[in-house]
Amino acid sequence: MLNENSFKNAKTALLLGSYTSTKDKAACEENLNELERLCDTYGLEAVAKVTSPIKKIDAGTYLGSGKLDEMLKASDELGADIILFDDEITPNQQRNLEKFFQRPVIDRTELIIEVFAQRAFTREARLQVELAKVKYQLPRLKRLWTHLSRQAGSGGGSGGGAYLRGEGETQIELDRRMLKARVLQLQKEIIVVEKQRETQRRQRLRTGIPTFAIVGYTNAGKSTLLNAMTKADVFVEDKLFATLDTTTRKFTLPNRQEILLVDTVGFIRKIPHTLVAAFKSTLEEAVHTDILLHLIDASNPQAELQAEATMHVLKELKADDRPMITVLNKIDALQDPSVLHRFRLKYPKTVPISALTGEGFDRLMEQMTVEIGSLRKTYRLRIPQSHYALVSELMREGKVIQCDYEDNDILLHVEISGRYDAKVKPFVYEFI
Repeated sequence: MLNENSFKNAKTALLLGSYTSTKDKAACEENLNELERLCDTYGLEAVAKVTSPIKKIDAGTYLGSGKLDEMLKASDELGADIILFDDEITPNQQRNLEKFFQRPVIDRTELIIEVFAQRAFTREARLQVELAKVKYQLPRLKRLWTHLSRQAGSGGGSGGGAYLRGEGETQIELDRRMLKARVLQLQKEIIVVEKQRETQRRQRLRTGIPTFAIVGYTNAGKSTLLNAMTKADVFVEDKLFATLDTTTRKFTLPNRQEILLVDTVGFIRKIPHTLVAAFKSTLEEAVHTDILLHLIDASNPQAELQAEATMHVLKELKADDRPMITVLNKIDALQDPSVLHRFRLKYPKTVPISALTGEGFDRLMEQMTVEIGSLRKTYRLRIPQSHYALVSELMREGKVIQCDYEDNDILLHVEISGRYDAKVKPFVYEFI
């Protein structure tokens, strides 16, 4: 078994991607380029990127013996500390490959989880990352958690270890039991955090302020846009997953309409299902907002594929039916203007901008104002004076078009958020 810290101490990596058809080779190369950027974010140097055509995946080692020998020679010559697969490998394949290469072998999923672990700052993000990591390691049991058993055993004197370890229980069984217990503990802690988030969300909804979630592929410029619009001091870095924690800022549109802007974690192709599930509560900010700003790096050669990857994740979150403005960012660096035309054909309500220079902001804010208008409904209401608290709330939160009094009733013609449907329904006498 390899030392548990050998991956943590690695400085260099040999990257491997595979494809089954020649037409998939270009996509494989692009995925490796993205994997190299993930390495850079984590602090690994990619000493080589190797694409390998395969007819079928070997159940034991993923690759055939010939390719394995070739990779071993290359990794020795280049001094690669680890072998990094772009595709997810099974626990059995990982064990066999590490035995063959005599160095750590990891895959894209594990690297993404480690990048997330480096960059999670809030309690919720850290809990979610740890849960994803534990679930990933459970079938692998690389002995990352054996130090916990030593700590737990030492607390109870000489009998502590015997108490923890059942009769005849092996170390690996103990590790598995500890990991499962940790999963349950993390899930309980996350439920508490989610309840707190739900309370905050309800409070935000009560304010009636329209909320926009900035979503998009990692490194599309979401934090830069948030900073540019709100003068916030959100961390910005030209690396993948520079932002993991949700940030919310208030902003006032030119028509004096207050809104909330929510910056969310970036999406990526081949995002591990463990992370989609683990970060669902964070990504759900996109589900519970009024409108999505889908930010796309239009200057990226893979912009269209990245946009599709984002839409795929939104679909998994059941957020793809939210009102959406497609924001084409980095047009100051765009080499091919036809890209804008292709996006306009595919996505309605497309606005080109540069978050860096501010170009296109006026048009973006105009579109945001239009979208807010479409969220509101106009009602004619007859409300008894005994329900004057509701009248006060509608006057405070909505736009009163006309107000009259008849007998003991208040006749109110008001424009208000669709969220008030249930409240006003008993008093509607004409709906426009």
